Amino acid sequence: MKSAFKTKKLNSTFALSSLFSLSAILALGATFTVTDNAAQAAGAASANLWNIDSSHSDAGFAVKHLMISNVKGTFTNVAGTVEYDGKNPNSIKVDATIDTTTVNTGDKGRDEHLRGADFFDTEKFPKMTFKSKKVKSLGKGKVAITGDLTIKGVTKEVVLTVDGPSKEVKDPWGNTKIAASATTKIQRKDFGISYNKVMDNGGTVISDDVTITLEIEAGKKAEK
Repeated sequence: MKSAFKTKKLNSTFALSSLFSLSAILALGATFTVTDNAAQAAGAASANLWNIDSSHSDAGFAVKHLMISNVKGTFTNVAGTVEYDGKNPNSIKVDATIDTTTVNTGDKGRDEHLRGADFFDTEKFPKMTFKSKKVKSLGKGKVAITGDLTIKGVTKEVVLTVDGPSKEVKDPWGNTKIAASATTKIQRKDFGISYNKVMDNGGTVISDDVTITLEIEAGKKAEK
């Protein structure tokens, strides 16, 4: 009886030990699988990430002056990232920042006014941002990107009509580059920029409608 009980106890101990070992192996395998999947996902995300080239990108705007002519300006420091797999336009995600202090219309006095509280108030709001939310293919190499545009702390949804992205090219240093051009229209008063003067004929010095254009070049560094 004692021998049988001892054998039964040993068998139970062995069974429990085997069960724990199997559980540990399964858990370890699951850990490796999760880690491997996470690594693959991170690798894919990294492969699809493009950095906006500030040296070859800018944001422009145009407004009517005296209701008869267009005044144009640019912001020369555009930074951020673009996610794009190089094939499917619906994979595009944009996160861009524009330095409002770089506003340039070619007139020093006007540019100083634009940096002031009447317009961009760059001391309080040195950046404007755009974060995409969805993409729709328009065909013929064009897409519509809907996203949140933030100016002077006010966020509004806008739709960019985008020509691109272009095909991938290699620069002389082995970096892969793509480019795109985009445009949209906003009403500046929606973003708290309402400064104006009324003319004798009832018109205004500056239009409320603003056309925004973006010229973006983005790249990935050459693999070492």
